[in-house]
Amino acid sequence: MDHGLFLYLCCYFALTVFHMSVVQTIRSAAATAIKELYKQDIPVDDIAINVTKPEFEGEYTIVVFTFTKFSRQKPEETGNTIGTYLAAHFPELIAGFNVVKGFLNLSINNEYWVQYLQTNFNNHNVGRKPANGKKVMVEYSSPNTNKPLHLGHLRNNFLGYSIAEILKANGYEVVKANLVNDRGIHICKSMLAWQLFAHGDTPESTGIKGDHLVGDYYVKFETLLKEQAEPIIARVLENDFRDFSGADLERVEKLGALLHKPEIHADKEKSDKIHDEIKELARNKTEIMQQAKIMLQQWEAGNPEVRTLWSTMNGWVYQGFDVTYKRLGIDFDKIYYESETYLLGKDLVEDGLRKGVLFKKEDNSVWIDLTNDGLDQKLLLRGDGTSVYMTQDLGTARLKYDDYQMDLSIYVVADEQNYHFKVLKLILEKLQEPAADGVFHLSYGMVELPHGRMKSREGTVVDADDMITEMVNTSAQHTKESGKLKDFSEDELQRLYEVIGLGAMKFFLLRVDPKKRMIFNPEESIDFHGFTGPFIQYSHARIKSILREAGVTDTSHLDTYRHNDSLLPLEKSLIMLNEQFGEVLEDAQKEMSPSVIANYAFKLAQEFNSFYAEKVDGKYTYSIVNAESEEKKNLRLQIITHTAHTIRRSMELLGIEVPERM
Repeated sequence: MDHGLFLYLCCYFALTVFHMSVVQTIRSAAATAIKELYKQDIPVDDIAINVTKPEFEGEYTIVVFTFTKFSRQKPEETGNTIGTYLAAHFPELIAGFNVVKGFLNLSINNEYWVQYLQTNFNNHNVGRKPANGKKVMVEYSSPNTNKPLHLGHLRNNFLGYSIAEILKANGYEVVKANLVNDRGIHICKSMLAWQLFAHGDTPESTGIKGDHLVGDYYVKFETLLKEQAEPIIARVLENDFRDFSGADLERVEKLGALLHKPEIHADKEKSDKIHDEIKELARNKTEIMQQAKIMLQQWEAGNPEVRTLWSTMNGWVYQGFDVTYKRLGIDFDKIYYESETYLLGKDLVEDGLRKGVLFKKEDNSVWIDLTNDGLDQKLLLRGDGTSVYMTQDLGTARLKYDDYQMDLSIYVVADEQNYHFKVLKLILEKLQEPAADGVFHLSYGMVELPHGRMKSREGTVVDADDMITEMVNTSAQHTKESGKLKDFSEDELQRLYEVIGLGAMKFFLLRVDPKKRMIFNPEESIDFHGFTGPFIQYSHARIKSILREAGVTDTSHLDTYRHNDSLLPLEKSLIMLNEQFGEVLEDAQKEMSPSVIANYAFKLAQEFNSFYAEKVDGKYTYSIVNAESEEKKNLRLQIITHTAHTIRRSMELLGIEVPERM
């Protein structure tokens, strides 16, 4: 069988069962051409293909420079030779070509685009790949049970949820996991403050959401801690070290001496760092911090009274979290609790001591020496036997792997913990834990508001619940200003405000590459005409309105378009952009970045709006209801139907709903 015919039949089969993208098809054809012309086997993925630049004719461009080493021709000659072969042997794919230096620009046959559209326009699950047999766990959210979820948690939750959905769409089996930080000194701070100040208050007696109530007492603790630490800090700055002894005394004396050096005094960054360390040493010497440490020891020892209070207050927080998660549309397949994993971490520490990987210091604390790896010594167990974060993370890593034997374990955690996860992976490797190979830290930048960074200790954090309410209220205000709500019931309006408000927030937080820090501006995020979620949501609603106006209720029965040679520019462009979704989905997974999907969805919405609004001599170029022929009407209905499905699917991967009406 002729290879061109064979490829055509394969492509047709792929279009009807599992769409092989036009880029993949071109790569396969180019590999065949290179094999036939130059007797060279080249990996298909090594063939670089780009979308053709607007100033040149064509849709896709093959970069031919790398082929000249075996073609023995100049780049232009190589491009012409390959282009001639492709046009002759794959006419069903290639309609023509031109060469600009080392770039072979290909014009794709209209028949390909029409065939693609006919086969895929009503695919509600566009872009999904078949199962690849690989399992991934995505751990995100990871809240502390001493305070409610806040704005920083929102980026974490949206990013983790979206990455999980993107991985699913690319054929991975995904486990969404949440590791709840339900034990430790920070939890004891809220518990102790409640004992001191609450007088028995509960969420029911105060009418305050449980996570907010517990968070209030965390702030009360920190306020009292600051009051008690200030005089100690003042004494240190006056060279009065009466509050310290032992190693702490040696350290604080050294820090005090450093502060008096002119070169340190003149260097604000170094001076601030020393002040912060003195502040932390002073905080640890306060009466209330000593009480919190005693409570932590009692918790680890299983003190019934402390454990009962811990269970009660955590229960209040979980009820509050559940309300917030439900409103955000966030879910999990598995929830781990650090209170159930830290003992596993202690077992790993004991195992590491036996193997000689870890060592003890004089105060009985356990450490690992990573200086030969370019790092430093890392504490794994305090001298009093209590765990640190690394201890419980080691135990959790083992438990997760034992539960699921996943190929990859993704930790969605802010970039402040880059060093922590580098150390975690290294320790797991040295302990020869099988979980080590799959550890992947999906690091993301912190979120700030226009007025600056938030601080939990000072109570300046913006609670997630408050942010959601603000976004919904802002959505209501902007939507009412549009004046298009006369056919909505009150319940429908409230639901619409929620969908738009949450969509605006999610899109704004996901449209930026995760690695970058960002400023979240609620007002900017809700703009119906900008690079926003509401703009894309409105584009989807507009398509649905056109379909209703055209009387189309079942798009699966739209007639087939037969005139393959008469696609107008924006008809072809919109089909092409829809077809690229599969490649975009793969790129988003490779880059671990939902921003790839967000940018694509915005571009698709823009292209649709150009298609919908273009006029020549006062007439709409791409009119649908009043199209120049019934076949053109059906073609355009298919194009916008496909566009609506692709927009909806793109936004679903970001955790965003798209309304039928706006």
